[in-house]
Amino acid sequence: MVEGIAALTVAIWLYLVFARGSFWLCSERDNGESKLLSAWPSVAVVIPARNEADGIAETIGSLLCQDYAGAFTIILVDDDSNDGTADIARRTAAGLNASERLRIIDGRPLPRGWTGKLWAVKQGVETAQSASAAPDYLLLSDADIVYAPEVLGGLVARAASNQLVLTSLMVKLRCESFAERSLIPAFIFFFQMLYPFPWVNNPAGTTAAAAGGCMLVRGDALKAAGGIDAIRNALIDDCSLAKLLKVQGPIWLGLTERVHSSRPYPDFEDIRRMVSRSAYAQLRYSPLLLAGTVVGMALTYLAPPLLALFAGGPARWLGLLAWGLMALAFFPTLRLYGRSASWGLALPAIALCYMLFTLDSALQYARGKGGLWKGRVQALEP
Repeated sequence: MVEGIAALTVAIWLYLVFARGSFWLCSERDNGESKLLSAWPSVAVVIPARNEADGIAETIGSLLCQDYAGAFTIILVDDDSNDGTADIARRTAAGLNASERLRIIDGRPLPRGWTGKLWAVKQGVETAQSASAAPDYLLLSDADIVYAPEVLGGLVARAASNQLVLTSLMVKLRCESFAERSLIPAFIFFFQMLYPFPWVNNPAGTTAAAAGGCMLVRGDALKAAGGIDAIRNALIDDCSLAKLLKVQGPIWLGLTERVHSSRPYPDFEDIRRMVSRSAYAQLRYSPLLLAGTVVGMALTYLAPPLLALFAGGPARWLGLLAWGLMALAFFPTLRLYGRSASWGLALPAIALCYMLFTLDSALQYARGKGGLWKGRVQALEP
């Protein structure tokens, strides 16, 4: 029995390392190179913002300082903020003598059946597309994302050159506090495992994903797919949008070090809330899928070290092999975040934290608090 479990854990890691799109190599990158286009398409940046006073100035400032040869504007949808988010954005634009590039609209009351973020995004997209000259592309950005000056040009050049309907960057998340250094690299690792970027970027494949902080969308493709209305109640809105748009054409998702999030997660509790908000939604609110996920994570992450430490004979050696493969697979993501390779040995403990966060997500849903974010409960009612 023990030997069978040990053999299964090795088989799982052999599959993950050698047969799941080489996701762990972190090879799909925004390399910083930008092709020159004969004509640069127009872009409207849409930013939904609800109480983002701490980071909105840096986000707006970085966007207004883009070295982009085409026409672009920024539409900030103030989603009932009470911390002066809109005023800070307005002052930032004025300080850069770029007030004409920024349009701020007050969000309308949230209707039933919509998540707050997507309702704000819809209003921003409608505003952009109702202009006399609708933009060719929409950059859907979170309010805590900071861009290097050349990023918009690089995104548009990649999209136009490859006829992409969606071009998304997995931004560099903040990794400064002990909680962030412990858990954030694994968040990126798990996301890549769930949605291998090479599979996402294969036009012939069915895997679709995006990173919601930075998504460049072709305007006509979004309209053809039914607009934001088609995903109006999605908690995992980025991957839902990617699935919707991949039917319309090729999409691309890659890692970047030129775009980062300024949102802090100082304590483990902050990361728990971030994960718990949508983890059970990822499992389609299914107790059966939840149980399968817990068993799968236990076999994949917890069994190898337990076997290596407490089993004997072949089971111990197989446990050590699986643990070693796990640490090897985690290393490129750790290097991306400047973390020591020794953290690879801690991945079982880190995975246990995420398992508990997922169980907490299901518990919050059962209590009627699923999808809680910025004071709103947004998951479907149990």
